[in-house]
This record gives sequence, C-alpha cells and structure tokens, in this order.
Amino acid sequence: MPEGDTVLRTARTLHRALSGKPLTRTEFRWGALGEIDLAGRQVIETVAYGKHLLTRIAGGRGSAGPHRSAAEVPLTLHTHLRMDGSWRLHRTGSRDWPRTDDPQIRAVVAGSDWTCVGILLGMIDLVPTERESELVGALGPDIMAEQWPDTGRSEALRRWSTAADRPLGEVLLDQRVVAGIGTFYMAEALFARRLSPWRPASELDADAAGELLDTARRLLLAGAEQPVPNTTGDTRRKETSYVHARSGRPCRRCGGGVRVAGVGTAPHERPAFYCPNCQPGPAPTDNGRPQAPLGAAPTRPGSLRNVGLGPPRWRAEPGRGYRR
Repeated sequence: MPEGDTVLRTARTLHRALSGKPLTRTEFRWGALGEIDLAGRQVIETVAYGKHLLTRIAGGRGSAGPHRSAAEVPLTLHTHLRMDGSWRLHRTGSRDWPRTDDPQIRAVVAGSDWTCVGILLGMIDLVPTERESELVGALGPDIMAEQWPDTGRSEALRRWSTAADRPLGEVLLDQRVVAGIGTFYMAEALFARRLSPWRPASELDADAAGELLDTARRLLLAGAEQPVPNTTGDTRRKETSYVHARSGRPCRRCGGGVRVAGVGTAPHERPAFYCPNCQPGPAPTDNGRPQAPLGAAPTRPGSLRNVGLGPPRWRAEPGRGYRR
C-alpha cells in the first residue's frame, strides 16, 4: 500500500495540476457519486493527511450567508489509494487520454490544462469541507505535516503511551497513533534505530519513542523527494531499502541474513523485515527456517514455505513485497 511519502508526492502533483483553476469536467464511477458534476467550481488545494488525499473545492456562486444550498457549500473530494490505486495526469485534450471504457478508471477530474485520472482508487468520498473531520478525525497526527514539531509529535506520543505491550512494528502501523507509516518505513525506521519490530512499545520511554518517530518522519520526507520509496539513495530496482523486501539477502550493515515474519494480531498480521543481528530482541513469529530471497520461485503457487514462514499467510510477488 502506498505510504505517506507517495501520497504526499501525489498531493503535490494534483495541487499543481488543478489548484486555482475551475474544473471543466468531473466523472466519478463510484456509486451515487456518478450523478454529481462539479464542472465550473474552482479547486482550492489538494493536501495529504497520512495515506489520505483531500482535494478541497470552492462553493458555487452565492455561497456566502447562513442559508447555503447543498450545491453552494465548499466540498472535499477524499480519495485513498489503498493497495493498487494511483492518480495519472494527461494533458487535457491530448491523444494520450486512456480508453474511457477502461474498467480501472474510478474518477476523472479535469481542468483546462490537466486531466487527472484516478485508477483503481480504493476509496472515494465527497463531503462538505466542514465535515472533513468525519473522514480523517479518528486518525493520529500526520507524521509528515508541517505542524508535526509543534503539535503532532506530542499528540502522537500521548497516543503511543496507550499502546501498552503491543509490538513496536504494530504500533507504528496503527494509523490511530500516527498517520502515514506503512510496512516499508516501519521496517526501515526500526532498522535505523536498531530496534526489533516485536519489542514491546512500552519498553521505550518518551525520548526513545520520539526519536523513533522522528527517524520515520525524516525517512518519509526524504522519500517524498524521490520517484519511489527510498532510504538508501540508490534508485535501482531492489536497491532502495536496507531491509524491506530483502529477506534472504545480506544485511547492508552487518552482512548477516535479513529475515521476515509477521507482526500484529491475526488475521491482520503484516510482514516485518528485519536483521536479527542489528535488531536483537524478540521475534516470536519467526520460525527460524531458512528464507530464500524474495521473489524466488515458491515450492508451489502461493506458498511461502521456502522462505520459512510456515503455512502461507502472504504470497510473494517479485519486486512488490508480500501481499495477502
């Protein structure tokens, strides 16, 4: 699933393409939203909140005053990429416009210069901007937000304090604690801090927890400036991470073998890649069996027995990590 860096990069792209201009066309292939036409309204901005995209759209004419109609109130278009979603840009009127009958298209939002096409979006909502909090209000603070140093960090640590004995990896992935971290940056931040993904979060004091969150934020912000998630500075395929998706390969720091095991509570475990030498501590879900490099041919379709995870919980996909 795209993480905060990818979502922030997408928000910046949509903002540059649409903000400050009236919409010339909208199309939503999403239930009742298919009847809505926002053409003529002006886009104010697109921002990211964790893994969520919020495109804010001005109200129509006559929007001032206490008795505004539903057609006049400012709106927020909320989208989530989930696992496979993306926004793609095409010059409005250009020949590279995709087939309009493409079943993967979920939304079309166009201005005079650019047409933004939502492919395989996992979530689409359109709500009055004043009700935006109903969509993202339950989330923890956005770890990539400008307000993080002033208010976000302290609020995340307050929520962290309720994590009790949950594993570090699980807490970092909990969007109710902090929004924006996924399995890639969870693994990379823990490796950078030499912490086991299964170490109880309660063992970290506020200073150590804050340092871990600051590390994750630094990595995410750096990744947002790259074309793909990246912590090594190397953009070559399979060279963008220290441990994520590198099970069965040598650790870049110590040379030992990187491993992967599940973190979290069934049936919602997520893959946690780690180096046992650099990140000593508990690994209760790692059965210790030899693990082949990610993408190696499985013993049978869908099986991960050859990488030491026992009964298959995920399937390996070359270059894409583990997917349920």
